[in-house]
Amino acid sequence: MSESNDKSQAPDADDRRSNADPGNAGPSSTTASDTGGGGTSTKTKPGKPTPKVLPPWKVLLHNDDVNSMEDVIQTIIMLTPLSEQDALKRTLEAHEQGIALLLTTHKERAELYQDQFTSRKLTVTIEPAEA
Repeated sequence: MSESNDKSQAPDADDRRSNADPGNAGPSSTTASDTGGGGTSTKTKPGKPTPKVLPPWKVLLHNDDVNSMEDVIQTIIMLTPLSEQDALKRTLEAHEQGIALLLTTHKERAELYQDQFTSRKLTVTIEPAEA
């Protein structure tokens, strides 16, 4: 029974020492970082860096006399996020006008699209888009 009394008194003694010691800032004290008094706050996490916006590039589909319209449409659907209706629209535009804008993306992806379409025997060029 005396052991339990000693344990219950020990935290009180520690509390008195921490409050009496000016070098020990207990949980109830505030610092400059807590009040915004010019100190550097250690509680805030650094924000994520803002991602750079890459300059846009056009991916242009050219008309050809080799591939069927159905093959062109299926290739566009397979390689891009365009729907069947959008693929048909762009294919018809390329057929009638000679060229059609497939999509706009960053340069690296535009180059990838160009390589993929070329491997499927379709003519696609890329160029910087006016911002």
